[in-house]
Amino acid sequence: MRFSSELVPATLLRRYKRFLADVELPDGSMTTVHVANPGGMIGLQAPSSRVWLSRSTNIKRKLPYSWELVEVDFGGGTELVGVNTAHPNTLVAEALAAGFIPELAGYASIRREVGYGDGAFGGASRIDFLLEGEGRPPCYLEIKNVHLMRRQGLAEFPDSVTARGARHLDELAAMAAAGARAVMLYVVQIGSAETFRLARDIDPAYGRAFDRARAAGVEALVWRCRLTREGIDLMQPIPVTG
Repeated sequence: MRFSSELVPATLLRRYKRFLADVELPDGSMTTVHVANPGGMIGLQAPSSRVWLSRSTNIKRKLPYSWELVEVDFGGGTELVGVNTAHPNTLVAEALAAGFIPELAGYASIRREVGYGDGAFGGASRIDFLLEGEGRPPCYLEIKNVHLMRRQGLAEFPDSVTARGARHLDELAAMAAAGARAVMLYVVQIGSAETFRLARDIDPAYGRAFDRARAAGVEALVWRCRLTREGIDLMQPIPVTG
């Protein structure tokens, strides 16, 4: 995935109301930017951090800038971390089209945002991707963005309580029990991540839902990204350690 234009550097002043942040631009002016991230962003929102912004060409947008990357040192040197949770679905769509993820390759049809389930877990749901192919059970694929690292090399999810995330796991478990294939794919926007585990201390309920889903046959895949100021790409899988 390439950014549509050159990113603009800025200095983070504060993030607030989840979806807003104030930054200082290179010319010394201050502006408010959109933050496409509902999570806690632990370790990623320290004032004075160097951040990178995209600028929309839509003149009707109230906030023309969006926060894309932040420079962080987790102990191995400064690196770029992706904070925009809208990008993983785009990254996965590109990877699926290219057959880049071996476990998910070979399906004839790839559809996005397909309604599924019976609403038993709290209303109608849409799966991020539905993969279908002749002679194969349908594959329900859900995507989660990962940007939490509290120990060097170890990526974690979630970074805040997510009842919605737990519901997605239960819905996938129901599809697996019905004979379909169900996959949860965690996309880690931290290039230095070497392993992945659940942040059970942050959301114990999510951890329990993950265990139920795995017991029901839901597969868990984790891929880390390569991040530059020009774009983001899926790079390689990393193991789940707990």
